[in-house]
Amino acid sequence: MWKYRCLEFRRTINMSKEILNQIEKLNLEILDKPENTDLLHTRAGLFTKIQNHSKAINDYITIIKINPSDNIAEVKLEMLQTIVRYSNIDIYANPNTNMDPWLE
Repeated sequence: MWKYRCLEFRRTINMSKEILNQIEKLNLEILDKPENTDLLHTRAGLFTKIQNHSKAINDYITIIKINPSDNIAEVKLEMLQTIVRYSNIDIYANPNTNMDPWLE
């Protein structure tokens, strides 16, 4: 079991390094073509994979500024904002143990 966890951790680390390398390449391309929404979508997806939601949100906001009719960016932006909102909820802040803190 321990060996499996170590291998899984190593695989995760290697995948994260690959994703970070891809992000760096995209950063250079985006500097050359800042209005290219396809590049921004790709980078936002990679940021989401490594759970860097704030940078993904920034990319989706930029996409919407460039192309206000981009429905995919709007949906993904809303999804990420919901994820961030729920991840910031302190479930122990409410002393009412009968209320489910995940439901509004």
